Amino acid sequence: MKDIDSYRNLSKEPKFVVIGGGTGLSILLRGLKKFTSNITAIVTVADDGGGSGKLREDLGMLPPGDIRSCILALANTEPTMEKLLQYRFTEGSLKGQNFGNLFIAAMNEIYGSFERAIKETCNVLAVTGKVLPMTLEDVTLCAILENGHVLKGESCIPVYAIKAGSRIDYIYMEPKITYPLDESVEAINEADIIVLGPGSLYTSVMPNLLVNNIVDTIYNAKAPKVYITNVMTQPGETDGYDVLDHVNAILKHSSPDFLDYVIANTEEIPLSILEKYIKDGSKPVLLGEKDEEILESKNIKLIGEKLIDIRKDYIRHDNIKLSKLLMEIAKKEK
Repeated sequence: MKDIDSYRNLSKEPKFVVIGGGTGLSILLRGLKKFTSNITAIVTVADDGGGSGKLREDLGMLPPGDIRSCILALANTEPTMEKLLQYRFTEGSLKGQNFGNLFIAAMNEIYGSFERAIKETCNVLAVTGKVLPMTLEDVTLCAILENGHVLKGESCIPVYAIKAGSRIDYIYMEPKITYPLDESVEAINEADIIVLGPGSLYTSVMPNLLVNNIVDTIYNAKAPKVYITNVMTQPGETDGYDVLDHVNAILKHSSPDFLDYVIANTEEIPLSILEKYIKDGSKPVLLGEKDEEILESKNIKLIGEKLIDIRKDYIRHDNIKLSKLLMEIAKKEK
């Protein structure tokens, strides 16, 4: 009875739409589901690397990896089931492949529809809220570097940007006309808060904004728009970026007055943890001296908080602190 009452209470909490992909988004979702059951996660399907990329190539299906991570983050299932769905094969022809990806691939074959496969997977795993692909079209992510070179393929972009020694200037998708799901548009219109990130700026968050009319849909929605910047830069993607650089990239691919809030980490990271990241070419995303002033001039409120959670030497956002901040914004603006 207590669980039912708890769920009922959560169902009365603000409606969240969270947009992105990858590890950052799934970590946020694990925290957020403790505060509300009204969650719609809109997840990128531009991935073409690793096990997801292989399934995409072999079976002609959309890549399931980022969606799988978000489904598991919102799932209410036994620990053994999560371990099973997170299991990655280490030998044979399935080496490197994730069982959860294969599960979604099987659902896709059974129902003949990626959209239906995701819904049925969510039902099986008793997911809190909804997980939706950003589009049902087979898309290729492309980047134009500052030196004019064009790169095609999500997994290739950071690798070749490093080789070229040039930053990303702009990204786009092929085909250039793609459509969001009606459910996504409906969720955005009814949301109490719309959250972008955290996650890879150009390859997880931004691809969702490239879907036809999605920027206008978000812009015209009544809900406040919040962007969560990454804690660390990503080699080949955001080298040398500070908070303002991340924000400007979002605005460049949307509109100058697209965001209402930006959440950034202000907590210092222990040097012992940082050293490994620095060796890999990653550095903390810092606030510039005038970032708050510049953001204010754009009518964007900056929220700087200590948001670090370090587990097994990996730097992540503290999803409980982050969720509390987002809940405060949603209730204040509702």
